Amino acid sequence: MSLKDKVIVITGASRGIGHAIAVRAAQDGAKVAILAKTADANPKLPGTIHTAADDVKTAGGQALAIQCDIRFEDQVAAAITKVVTDFGGIDVLVNNASAISLTGTLATDLKRYRLMHEINVGGTFLMSRLALPHLLKATNPHILNMSPPLNMDKKWFKNHVAYTMAKYGMSMCTLGMAEEFADKGVGVNSLWPETAIATAAVRNLLGGDDTVKGCRLPAIVADAAYWILTQPAKDTNGNFFIDSEVLKKSGVTDFAKYAVDPTQPLHRDYFLD
Repeated sequence: MSLKDKVIVITGASRGIGHAIAVRAAQDGAKVAILAKTADANPKLPGTIHTAADDVKTAGGQALAIQCDIRFEDQVAAAITKVVTDFGGIDVLVNNASAISLTGTLATDLKRYRLMHEINVGGTFLMSRLALPHLLKATNPHILNMSPPLNMDKKWFKNHVAYTMAKYGMSMCTLGMAEEFADKGVGVNSLWPETAIATAAVRNLLGGDDTVKGCRLPAIVADAAYWILTQPAKDTNGNFFIDSEVLKKSGVTDFAKYAVDPTQPLHRDYFLD
């Protein structure tokens, strides 16, 4: 199955994993809506909705650059209306936008707590809720949440309970909506990387260039997302996929090509034992 002419909405798609998924879909000739807050260039965070849209077009797809803060219902509703008006519907929603703060309870103020929950959980729920009426009209509709498997080991709560709650909230959206819409043919799944991924968040928040050397490239997540989104939705539902396991299933054997530095040991991602 191809993503040619499929309408794909991706949040947080101006850079990183969201951008990589957008470009991979564009290689099939998909119609990609780039949703993100960044419309103007920032030297500390390269990439905007406009540069991402240009990359989608260069890769062979069509693109809409939509500035949108997914915390606010009016902005999300306007974005969904723009996508449906310009592209004719929605086939795929990728809930990728996320806020992170790996801080303990006393170091996490209420503003940061609310930001993580409003973007991660609230944004995922709101985007899904407003996109679903259009997804239910599609022939092979998918929702893909970039969130981890639900692992209740207390070690994943101990040091950053607010962030863990926010990410697991996204995963609970997967769990609930997969069951709720199973008989409607919507495939609702989560995808999470086995290792840390070389993104601006890793570089700026989690250790800088030395940490990045032990990461994989966003392309590994994009390739895994592509495989999921090209499967029959009715048979691909309610899964908590790991990127490397997906690619092994699809026949990939060479993972060295995804490493930032193949000579360095890889950093395993959070929430995976």
